[in-house]
Amino acid sequence: MGITKSELFKKRQNRLAVLAKAFDHPARVAILEHLLSNQTCICNDLVDVLPLSQSTINQHLKELKQIGIIKGEIEGPKVNYCIDENVWEEARDIFINMFSKFVKKNDCC
Repeated sequence: MGITKSELFKKRQNRLAVLAKAFDHPARVAILEHLLSNQTCICNDLVDVLPLSQSTINQHLKELKQIGIIKGEIEGPKVNYCIDENVWEEARDIFINMFSKFVKKNDCC
């Protein structure tokens, strides 16, 4: 795949694209749903509720943390993850703003 040329796009468009990556895989959606419903989580807990290996879950957690939508704290040998409230609100506002711009027109395909 070629270079994305992200510098040619607006800062908001680049940020929206990064935040959208959090939702581009069903495993990440499931992880986010689990974190939202439980307020915190240890990676081993996710292995019990998702049909994925711990290494796969760790990769998705790494991606979500890189995006910034989750944060983690090390407690001994375990890492607790939770939703980053500030980034979650930012994502909500960006998506609401984008989706609210749509106005259905009868003559559109």
